[in-house]
Amino acid sequence: MTTLKFGTDGWRARMAEDYTFDNVRRAAQGFATYLKAHALAEKGAVVGYDRRFQSEDFAAAAAEVLAGNGIAVWLTQRHTPTPVISYTVVERKAGGAINITASHNPPTDNGFKVRDPAGGAIAPEGLQEIEAAIPSSMSDVRRLDLDTAQAQGLITLWDPDPAYIAHLNRLVDLEKLRHAGLNVLVEPMWGNAAGWFPRLLGGGSTQIHEIHAERNPIFPEMQRPEPIRPNIDVALAQTVARGADVCLITDGDADRMGIGDEHGVFIDQLRVYALLAYYLLEIRGERGPIVKTISTTQMLNRLGEKYGVPVYETGVGFKYIAPKFLKVDGLIGGEESGGYAFRGNVPERDGLLGNLYFLDFMVRTGKTPSQLLELLFEALGQRYYYDRIDKRFPLEKRPATLARIQAARPETIAGVPVTRIVTLDGFKYELGDVGWLLIRFSGTEPVIRVYCELTDESLIQPVLQGGLEIAGL
Repeated sequence: MTTLKFGTDGWRARMAEDYTFDNVRRAAQGFATYLKAHALAEKGAVVGYDRRFQSEDFAAAAAEVLAGNGIAVWLTQRHTPTPVISYTVVERKAGGAINITASHNPPTDNGFKVRDPAGGAIAPEGLQEIEAAIPSSMSDVRRLDLDTAQAQGLITLWDPDPAYIAHLNRLVDLEKLRHAGLNVLVEPMWGNAAGWFPRLLGGGSTQIHEIHAERNPIFPEMQRPEPIRPNIDVALAQTVARGADVCLITDGDADRMGIGDEHGVFIDQLRVYALLAYYLLEIRGERGPIVKTISTTQMLNRLGEKYGVPVYETGVGFKYIAPKFLKVDGLIGGEESGGYAFRGNVPERDGLLGNLYFLDFMVRTGKTPSQLLELLFEALGQRYYYDRIDKRFPLEKRPATLARIQAARPETIAGVPVTRIVTLDGFKYELGDVGWLLIRFSGTEPVIRVYCELTDESLIQPVLQGGLEIAGL
């Protein structure tokens, strides 16, 4: 049978090829074995899912396997945002969670995420242990059908929303936002956040308008539910057409976020990360470590220096961020994909809370999103620019391309001197005070990514092309 490999954030595959009911059941058996080995099985587990094709059925299949292993399951009664699933693990004091979602992947895919007792991503060594425990044959998968498991009390249909909403109220003043008089456009990308902002902020002077809020697993008007352009171009145009003050964006499972300003201009995810960190440090007056991946912004390092807080850098993925975030009691942790974790919440990306914090930033300062960005650059004394190129990449070409990049030792890229090469995750070429270029293979799909952040906007495309040349692309 198919060998299941867990990447940056669990296992993802094309439905009806590798992503089948039997393979989901095998993955669930591996997770059940892992829970037992770590004395977590008696705590039970949470199982949730997104709005992709048949996700509720794949979730039921996973829950049946956990029940077959004698593990009590809280199965969410509807599609549920990933941060809500993660919080439910903590609220229920469960041993972990299975989340059926492919997040921002194309509509042909689905996925299988796992979470630890803290609601965060499981560290790489734990993922390897789960992989090793996945049986090669269905004969080794224990399973108890859904109706029988419910009758025996092993599977409970669960509404996790009330506890999570009460939790949000402790972190941000929802009543204040509800009556702030804002005009907000919400883009949930056909995903799990649909209905959440009207529910949280409706009933006051703030107006909430949603688009793409129905369930539609083919994700019309976008290539995939990833909160970057061109997927969000329709939302940005609607922001201007409706005269909205801001566009709040969440990806397919609502753990990632994006922001469009009042002019319909996308504020990229590196700038959003820096804005949220600045909000916590300057506006809320909080202090604590910043945890970031190698692929995200140097603005965080400048903020760390300015406010006297440490900044820790990890490999890409919350399987690296979450353990470090917990270890250092991080104030904020995040990555280039638009996923950010916050102190007081679970060590998981939370697109709902992140967007609420951004609204609170606007309300507390009385500034528009574009004005907030100028406020940030003024505090940093410098503007920063970012872009990336993704290339679909056959797996069979990876060894030769990897060897080519390893052998390359460029002294300059687009005429800019290379001051250091970091290989923590991929190949990062530091370009002194000008910025950086990163080349790495995606951990979730067959893609090679070339990213850069620079203080000179005119160099962005030349540096990206230099990265493609290094990779032979």
